[in-house]
Formats: sequence, structure tokens, C-alpha cells
Amino acid sequence: MAEHFDTVDEYIASRPDEVRPILQEIRRRALAAVPGAGDRISYGIPTITLDGHYVVYFAAWKHHISVYPVPVGDEDFEREIAPFRAAKGTLKFPLGKPMPYELIEKVATLLAERERQRGGY
Repeated sequence: MAEHFDTVDEYIASRPDEVRPILQEIRRRALAAVPGAGDRISYGIPTITLDGHYVVYFAAWKHHISVYPVPVGDEDFEREIAPFRAAKGTLKFPLGKPMPYELIEKVATLLAERERQRGGY
């Protein structure tokens, strides 16, 4: 049976001890990168929201952290995310290696900008 979480705190608490601080830092930085953002569970994973709209999702897996979706960026951004691109809409950051928190912040910022343009926020 699939796990069910009502809050992001529940989700983070359910992960292994060594992964919790990583998820907490991703959450903190993503919320800081998106002024006015909130968070909730959507599709069973943590989601950063803006005015009720989903902006960026993140999840812990056995060997990596995933961030979804992948925003469109300039050439420098595309080069920066290339080593982590797992699929068209997924970035995978291996556990056991330094987590590129600044890159995750950029992803959240770009996705929030896209959402603001789309919704006129």
C-alpha cells in the first residue's frame, strides 16, 4: 500500500534520518526563493505552491532526491542542470554527494516566475 501524508512535515519525518535534513533544507530554500509561497502534499510528495498553484515538487528516493518539473532557462542554466537531468521533466540529485541547493533555488525561482507569468500574479 502506498504511503499517505497529510503534511510536508509528515513526509519529511517518514524519511531516513540522514535524508531529513536535506529535505528540510530544500524546503526552506525553495520557500525562500518563492516569496509568498506555501507548501503542501500533492501526488504524495512535497510541493511548493504560489497562490494555490503548484510550482515545484520534490521527493526523496532510495538513492536520490528528485525535483520536478524542469524549467526552461538560458544556456548557462541548461549546462548547469545537464548532469542532473534524468528525463525531460525530472532532475535527480544523488544522495551521498553534495546537494546543489543553490541550483534547486534557481529551479524554484524560474518555476515561480513561469507561474506568475502564466497566472498574472
